Amino acid sequence: MSQLRVPPTLFHPSFPSGISTRLPRPPSLRRDYIPCQVRSMVAPDNQIIVRRTANYQPTIWGYDYIQSLRTEYVGESYTIRRNKLKEDVRLMLDKYVHKEPLYQLEFIDALERLGLSYHFEDEIKKILERVYGNNQCNYGLKKDSLYATALKFRLLRQHGYNIPQESFNKFIDENGNFKACFGEDCRGMLYLYEASFLSVEGENVLDAAKTFATKHLNEYVKCKEGKDPYLFTLVKHALEFPLHWRMLRMEARWFIEVYQKSPDMNPILLDLAKLDFNMVQAIHQEDLKDAFMWWKRTGLGEKLEFIRNRMLENFLWTIGGSFQPQYGYVRRMASQVNALITTTDDVYDVYGTLDELELFTDAIERWDINAIEHLPDYLKLCFFALHNFENQVVSDIFREQGLNILPYSKKAWLNLYKAYLIEAKWYHNGYTTTLKEYIDNAVVSISAPVILYHSYVLASNPITMEVLRYLDEEFPDIIRCSSMIFRLANDLGTSPVLDL
Repeated sequence: MSQLRVPPTLFHPSFPSGISTRLPRPPSLRRDYIPCQVRSMVAPDNQIIVRRTANYQPTIWGYDYIQSLRTEYVGESYTIRRNKLKEDVRLMLDKYVHKEPLYQLEFIDALERLGLSYHFEDEIKKILERVYGNNQCNYGLKKDSLYATALKFRLLRQHGYNIPQESFNKFIDENGNFKACFGEDCRGMLYLYEASFLSVEGENVLDAAKTFATKHLNEYVKCKEGKDPYLFTLVKHALEFPLHWRMLRMEARWFIEVYQKSPDMNPILLDLAKLDFNMVQAIHQEDLKDAFMWWKRTGLGEKLEFIRNRMLENFLWTIGGSFQPQYGYVRRMASQVNALITTTDDVYDVYGTLDELELFTDAIERWDINAIEHLPDYLKLCFFALHNFENQVVSDIFREQGLNILPYSKKAWLNLYKAYLIEAKWYHNGYTTTLKEYIDNAVVSISAPVILYHSYVLASNPITMEVLRYLDEEFPDIIRCSSMIFRLANDLGTSPVLDL
């Protein structure tokens, strides 16, 4: 059976004891600094410029160390072995088609949590379509099983099926409350809890389910007797963060370790999960090396001491969005987007003077090398890095698809920097905004629109002009709402009042 190699670049605070990550956990993106200080500098014309500094700590991830990463999980022998295990799992999926739906759903759930479902998307889709299409509410499931109903509800919603909250009505009394007797079913409570996080606005049944399940799960954790060790581990983990909020690759790494202790552990699934994780990690390491080489070429991390030098963390974001092996180009380019956003965010937030920021924003709007003549050297470096990166993306897409996206790319960056500039003006003028003013600008300055724009153009083939115009001319609710969540979560996470 394969051993699971601990990824030095995919750190997680919950690795089981006895497994070393070999390096200390890096500081987070936003909690590695002390409150801003002010320092004075003398410009070439002897004018004194007052700048702030956030005192970010230097990165602990050295370029040489990243380039030295090696793994044995490459080559044809590992590919052959993985393909053999995948075929074994496909045979199991075919076998489970003839079993009752609960077995099918449990198997799909295990595949997803082990990080393997991307290999079996067609098979999973067929099973879920059959489960959804055959007597939608009760197909093959025990009518009184809260566990089975909640598992079915969660999996179907995760995959985009329109399954109603009324699926849980049979567990509710005449007063609209969940029946107290179900509180003793810990496994049912766990799966009801996870399902409740896939609610949409106005679904009161799921809101009540979340409250009910959370209460009983907390009571279960406090009780010291009669615990199933495997179930207890799952419950504690879920109460920290539900599945729906977790980063899939980190969750897979954690669950592989836990799944080994499951009474229903399937050794073929476990062997494939370990092997696949290690092979995919080998690909991620190569992507990471490429990202660090680009970062070194820009000179931003070495020349601009005031910024967050966080290339690995910026790369890690891309793993959260698209860990699958075939998205290597997306990860490499998206990590550069993240690094450019982080760098220029620090320029506008901390270091730049208002005059410099206005000149820089104007240079971005003109997208002209000649426009940077009057910029200080540190902003010229930022302009060149952004200009070269975006021109590379535009060139790649034009070569592959014959489409010139430069006007849309420029506007995406310009919207971000104009939002940064507005916030800088508010700070320099001591202006306190209204909530509406803040939110209208913050949903852009959080950078989600420019990230989502690049996610589309980097991953889509073909890119359509219809979508580009839609992103350019409107601010779709799906982007605005995503940006709002991103912004408010970010603000809560960095609040000096709330320690989350």
